[in-house]
Amino acid sequence: MTPKVQTIPAAATLTAEHLRAWAWHKQGLDGSLAGKTSEEVLDHAGWARSVGGANPYLTLFARAGISREQADRDVKELNIHELPTARGCTYVLGRADFAWGLQIGRDAAVAPFKVLARLGVERSEITLLEDQVEHALQESSDPLDPRQLKDQLGDSVRSLGEEGKKKGAATTLPTALGLLQADGRIRRVPINGRLDQQRYAYTKWGLGPSKIDDDGARRLLLERYLRWTGGATLKQSQWFTAFTVAQTKAALAGVGAVEVATANGDVLWMLPDDVERLADFQEPGDEQIQLLAGTDSLVLHRRNSAEMFAEEDKGKKVLDTTLALQADLPDHPILDRGRIIGLWQYDPGNERIAAWTFAKPTAAVSKRIAEIEAWIRDELGDFRSFSLDSPASRQLRIDALNEAAGL
Repeated sequence: MTPKVQTIPAAATLTAEHLRAWAWHKQGLDGSLAGKTSEEVLDHAGWARSVGGANPYLTLFARAGISREQADRDVKELNIHELPTARGCTYVLGRADFAWGLQIGRDAAVAPFKVLARLGVERSEITLLEDQVEHALQESSDPLDPRQLKDQLGDSVRSLGEEGKKKGAATTLPTALGLLQADGRIRRVPINGRLDQQRYAYTKWGLGPSKIDDDGARRLLLERYLRWTGGATLKQSQWFTAFTVAQTKAALAGVGAVEVATANGDVLWMLPDDVERLADFQEPGDEQIQLLAGTDSLVLHRRNSAEMFAEEDKGKKVLDTTLALQADLPDHPILDRGRIIGLWQYDPGNERIAAWTFAKPTAAVSKRIAEIEAWIRDELGDFRSFSLDSPASRQLRIDALNEAAGL
C-alpha cells in the first residue's frame, strides 16, 4: 500500500485570522457541541480551569447550553469532578480522565513535603496522618471539612508555628490531604454543591490507580492538549503541562506530532489528523458571538490572548493597561469566531453585564450579551473570576468598562 502523503498547509495561509477561527472550531464554540453532555464537552474542548470562579459553568453553557443545575448534578454523580492535575492546578475533568489526570498532578502533591522536611517533619509522620484522616472519613457519615478533621485528629495534626506560616505550611494537615487526594483515596467536594463558592469538605474515595505509566500519561496529556487547542508551540505546551523540554519532546514524538509553520513565523506542533483538517478548513462567514471567562480553555490553554486581537485593536487600553500586552486578560472577553471584540464583567448590584465592544455592537452581539446576562442573573447570581473575587473588588473595572462604552 502506498503511504498517504500528508498535506501541510502553506505557511502564508495560516494567518492570525485563520488560526483564530480554527481554534474556535476546535474548542466547539461554533455550535458543534450543542446537545453534548458535560463529560463530552470537557473531553472535546479541554478541562475547565477552576479557581473558585464560574468558568466551569460558562464553559459548559457556552458550548452545549448546559444549565448550572445539570452541571452540579453531574458533579454530584461523578460524571465530572474538580481535581488537581496539570501543574498541580485544579481543573474540572470528565470521569474517564480522573485516574490519569491525578497521576499527572502527583509531583505537585509531593512537592510541599520538601517544605515540611525542612521544618523537621518526617515522612512517617505524614504517612500516619494520612491513615488517620482516611479512618476519620471512613467513620463519618458526612464529608468533613479541614476544621472538623483538625478537631477530630487533635495532636496528630501538628502546628508548624510562625516559621511554617511564612513558608505556607501552618500545619501538617494540608500536605496529608493533598497526597491522599492525589492517590484517589479521598476527594474534595463542594459543601453546597457549587463549583463557584470554594468551600470544601472531604470524603472517602476508592478511585483505582491509572493503568498507564508516567510516560504514557504524559503522551496522553500532550495528545489531548494538541487536540483541544488545534496546535500549540513548544513553549505553550510546556507552560500548560509543566513538562521538561525532554519530556515534552518525547511526548510529542510519541503522539506523532507534526511541525507546522505559520504566517507570523511561529511553529505549531499539531496532531497529524488536524494538519489534514486544517488544510481543508474554511473560516465561517457569519458572526458567532460568545461571552467567555478570562480563564476559558480557548484563552488559558495557550495564554495567547494577544493573538486574538485584530491588528487595529491591539492598542486598546482599559485603566492605562494595554490589553494585547498582557499575558492574561484583565476582564472577560467577548469574541466573534475567535477574535476578541470586547470585554465584560458582571455587575450584580444592577443585575447587568458591563460590556465594552471595540466597535458598535451588532444585533448578534447585543443578543448574546442579553442571553448571558439573563443566565448569570437566573442561575448563578454573580459571575466570579476566582474565589476572592467580589462585586466590590471588581467595581473599578466595571466602572472602567462602562466609561469605555460611553455609559
